Amino acid sequence: MRFHHDRVPQQDLAFSDVFLVPNRSGVASRLEVDLSTGDGTGATIPIVAANMTAVSGRRMAETIARCGGLAIIPQDIPVHVVAEVVSWVKQRHTVYDTPLMMTPDGTVGEALNLLPKRGHGAVIVVEQHRAVGVVTDADCAGVDRYTRLDSVMSRDLLTLPDGIAAEAAFGQLYDGRHRLAPVVDGDGGIVGILTRQRALRSTLYQPAVDAAGQLRIGAAIGINGDAEQKAKALLEAGIDVLVVDTAHGHQERMLEVLRQVRALDPQVPVVAGNVATAEGVADLVAAGADIVKVGVGPGAMCTTRMQTAVGRPQFSAVLECATKARELGKHIWADGGVRHPRDVALALAAGASSVMIGSWFAGTYESPGDPQRDSDGRIYKESFGMASARAVQLRTSEETPFQRARKGFFSEGISKARMYVDPDRPSVEDLLDSIVSGVRSSAAYAGATNLDEFHRRAVVGIQSAAGYAEGMPVGTSW
Repeated sequence: MRFHHDRVPQQDLAFSDVFLVPNRSGVASRLEVDLSTGDGTGATIPIVAANMTAVSGRRMAETIARCGGLAIIPQDIPVHVVAEVVSWVKQRHTVYDTPLMMTPDGTVGEALNLLPKRGHGAVIVVEQHRAVGVVTDADCAGVDRYTRLDSVMSRDLLTLPDGIAAEAAFGQLYDGRHRLAPVVDGDGGIVGILTRQRALRSTLYQPAVDAAGQLRIGAAIGINGDAEQKAKALLEAGIDVLVVDTAHGHQERMLEVLRQVRALDPQVPVVAGNVATAEGVADLVAAGADIVKVGVGPGAMCTTRMQTAVGRPQFSAVLECATKARELGKHIWADGGVRHPRDVALALAAGASSVMIGSWFAGTYESPGDPQRDSDGRIYKESFGMASARAVQLRTSEETPFQRARKGFFSEGISKARMYVDPDRPSVEDLLDSIVSGVRSSAAYAGATNLDEFHRRAVVGIQSAAGYAEGMPVGTSW
């Protein structure tokens, strides 16, 4: 990457301070662009769902892995629970979504609680393990919550055979005017659910799978307590990426834990962070990190910069740290500060192999939080920072009340924020479509067909606040 007219700035820059300059390009279509990361994680798109309790759970992990990305299960989750999640995700289908199923005597109220948990937006009504109907939000509108499902379900049910080609599945759904259908095996058992969009996506995304063809998933540990034993247990559980995580990654305890983890001879990439300087990258790599997480204070739930003045504008942090990591033959993940697809593209142009996304994904059907409605009926989920009082309370639940109260004094981060579900893009897959489409187009504008070429060819300019505002779309006339 180089700066436009070689005007290297003297100040640090955030994503909103910069823009990409178009190059002469021979890339005819954005579909020619390969977004595989090349950092050893097996991801086919450079997107990682952050290890936040309000973001990454089993639904997020399976959904994002089908599209080629990764989710990292947070460090606060007990090891035995993480092991169950890993096993469950590994058993999910790599193309079909996991269905929501209820019996005919289930109620509308129960269905309405389930529907916002999956992007396909349907409950399959089953009897003796066979699909007999389907229920959507429209079927439940204006109906008493205690009404049985067999009174409202649609019985005009299309089923698709397991193994059907994507185009053929789309054709049957389209011709029958169905939005979705259960996929069944030869005995009529349900193996998944396929929507028109999922059929299309299966031709546009390549799932992130391990050597056994199962979906990939990562997990995080902290640096306190018996980190070595927890790391060992997670590796035995079959995780594909191990993240050693703390807010201030450039510290002696982090280096000690990294050396302990490396001594276990993990056969998966080890990620560590967070840092914001080249020196931090060098020290973590020397201690055993394959990938370094970069970002101090840019996250939407983080109050670190306002409380401590510690942090760094994210674009400059990513650029400096990625340069150092490349010198050492390693990689970085840009963690935090992305609010638009352009920010993801800029982080990749600066040299990141992947971009971690937290709060942006918290307001989706697949995030772990329970959907709630505000006074206007809008659906939202609660998000919170991983250094907030709420997260600290969860993390220290086994300590004495006195110890928990003492640690509560030093929390940083927002403990309760509403992340609204976008009615036009309610699923994380919808957001991935927007992000991946934007990044592919960015690479095509630069004349690049893969991420390495994108980094080499990217030309970045510096803009004023007015320049940034000029690029925003206008929804109404002026």
